[in-house]
Amino acid sequence: MGYATYLNFVLGYGSTLVTVYYLALKSSPALLDIFPKFVPFAMAATVIGVPITVVVGWVHLKRSPAYRSEMDVGVEANPYNYKIIPGYWKEAFVPLFLELSMQVRQLSQAQNLLDADAKSRMEGIERKLQTLIDGGYVGSTWRPNVLRSRNPGKNAP
Repeated sequence: MGYATYLNFVLGYGSTLVTVYYLALKSSPALLDIFPKFVPFAMAATVIGVPITVVVGWVHLKRSPAYRSEMDVGVEANPYNYKIIPGYWKEAFVPLFLELSMQVRQLSQAQNLLDADAKSRMEGIERKLQTLIDGGYVGSTWRPNVLRSRNPGKNAP
């Protein structure tokens, strides 16, 4: 984690500074007059570049629709938004939800508390829970062609 996050950042930043200085500035006499040494260039790039990148990142996250669009695409592309996450959700929680739903429906039917519409809605939810337990997908924006190509044979009709 330290390599991927912190060391990689420092190495990438340093590599970019060295590349820009020795390939771009060294070939431009006008810029070389401003920054004859590498250290002043690196300091100026840091003092100017860091605030600019922070502002651009803030605008990207908070003020532009680009980040929201990226997240929308990520949500639609993530198959776990349409199926159960493996582990305790699949093995314990969703089967418990299904069992509780069936028990409540049976008790409500026995006491004549359910009309046909409520019974139909509960049965629909129970079918979806069973589909999830069986490894299938549910959801109104489910894209079967994309998901089937990744997990053949694992999709519910």
